[in-house]
Amino acid sequence: MRKLLIVDDEYNIRRGLKVMIERQYPQRFEINLASEGEEALEWILHVGADIVITDIRMPGTMDGISLINKLSELDVKTKVIILSGYDEFNYAKEAIKNHVQEYLLKPIVRDELFKAINRIELELIRNEDISTKLEVSSQYMLQLRASQLNYIMMNPNITAEEITTIANQIELQAYDQAFHIGLLKPMINDQRSLEGERFLAHIVLVLKDASPDITTNNVFFLDMNGNLAIISENAQVFQYLEEYMEHKDFFNYSIGLSEWCSGVDHIKVCYLQSQLALKYSFLHVKPIFIRFDDIKNKEVLFDLPIEQILKLNNILGTDRENEMKELLLDVLDIKKISRYDISYLEGIAQKLNELIFDKTFNMYGEESIEILRIYKKVGNLYNCRNLQDYYHNVESLLVRLSDYIKSIKSIHIDHKEMKRAVLFMHENYYKDLDMAVVSNHVSLNYSYFSQSFKDYTGISFVTYLKRIRINMAKELLVNTTNKVFEIGEKVGYTNPKQFNRTFKEIEGITPIEYRHRMWE
Repeated sequence: MRKLLIVDDEYNIRRGLKVMIERQYPQRFEINLASEGEEALEWILHVGADIVITDIRMPGTMDGISLINKLSELDVKTKVIILSGYDEFNYAKEAIKNHVQEYLLKPIVRDELFKAINRIELELIRNEDISTKLEVSSQYMLQLRASQLNYIMMNPNITAEEITTIANQIELQAYDQAFHIGLLKPMINDQRSLEGERFLAHIVLVLKDASPDITTNNVFFLDMNGNLAIISENAQVFQYLEEYMEHKDFFNYSIGLSEWCSGVDHIKVCYLQSQLALKYSFLHVKPIFIRFDDIKNKEVLFDLPIEQILKLNNILGTDRENEMKELLLDVLDIKKISRYDISYLEGIAQKLNELIFDKTFNMYGEESIEILRIYKKVGNLYNCRNLQDYYHNVESLLVRLSDYIKSIKSIHIDHKEMKRAVLFMHENYYKDLDMAVVSNHVSLNYSYFSQSFKDYTGISFVTYLKRIRINMAKELLVNTTNKVFEIGEKVGYTNPKQFNRTFKEIEGITPIEYRHRMWE
């Protein structure tokens, strides 16, 4: 499992990125969080990180650029993705100079982030291979094959010539004739299922029990999703596994089988066929053997049920739970889903995330650990065991979110919490105050508080706090002889430059100009 470190001074961004990555890549990364550069550097030096995602501008003595400069100076081999809300070429130049792999602008676009992570993973795979090529052993060849084959399968831009070159390097010349690729996937959360190397060893033994010769000249490797791929010229391998599935209740693996392919340069095409076939096992409760031939002609022209999904979103927070469940049944109608290409179901899942779940969480935040757990699970369709499991999780999440929104709306009707928050700000404006402190004081979720505060006051929390402080500063500038920097400190600004900048932003003139004008 690779180590990934997220560095950002804003808690919601750190947490949001972590949830987003965990949902897209379940069990792929050990994710840690840091709020500023010094903490991140200490973590990298003592614990390590394969990938670092860091903001450019952060408080303290070490911002994002300083962090990557330090990593470069110490020759720390870690891959860096820079995040910035500032589209400034100077930052990009500094990042490129220090071999930063990716430069992304805020707000983060989910697909761009995932593409950046995928590109870095490809590079890590290649680097790992290069660093281990000096090893000479059969175990090394097995590992090299698995790593290089995963590189072929993950690289969206790889050419047929490059595939042929890599295949020759890992001694797959024998597969220049016809072959199948079968992809085996263990049932999720089944205690009887094996994983990883134990899974591979188990399948090899199953085939050897059938016939010692059946395993000759086969290539086995575990792909990046934990599925077992088998490349074989022998059709009996897959015939035997299919028969074995039918007679063994404890064989809890589904299998997707490609067409016959010819030439090592078609290995990726063959793998993608088996991968697509395997996806259709999601529509079945029990393990199943699916051939690409049987699913390749599924309908690919369809309209996603956007209108029904939008209705579902509109119903949240009302007392129309039965109508919501009926709509969900229509959206996830197994007859329609079975008729179309699997991309139809994947599109529905994506739209449920975008139009309901992500939108709701951005507005209302994380209500409970249980809701967050279900949210993470349904965020990636294939986190669920099958369509039935996905349906029940989506239904449960909708019901829980609807109940939560109803409770939030009832709170929202009464502005007592907002009145308390505003009073607290007026009484404590000179302290180290931020939205987390105030939202905790009134016991409201951070994200929900942010939206509710803006609805109540008409402006953002940060702008409102600035106005309180600057109004108090104006009184002190007129009615006292305190120095400007002293007045800044009295209203909550420890940095004189920040006080001057904020004052001018609000009033259009500097504090000293304001004092002179009022004293004239």
